[in-house]
Amino acid sequence: MQPIDPKTYNLPPRTKLLQDNAGSLFVLIDRKSRIVMKDGHRVVKIAEDIKKVNQNKNVSLLTSAPVCSKTKKFLLTCSIPVLVL
Repeated sequence: MQPIDPKTYNLPPRTKLLQDNAGSLFVLIDRKSRIVMKDGHRVVKIAEDIKKVNQNKNVSLLTSAPVCSKTKKFLLTCSIPVLVL
């Protein structure tokens, strides 16, 4: 996994992006508190901004925090898989 500069996708500099060898992008959220629906909407917005620049990128959420079940369902309907660190 290699860190990617978020400015290449017109994202705020505090956004943490990782890219694997296959070219998939991961939005990294490394914290202890739960990922709630507000964070889910933020991740979808980040994925939309990435798709505006490069349509072929697959975007996933990579987190160490527990994810709310409603948020997990919402992200899956938006085709954003949730992966555990």
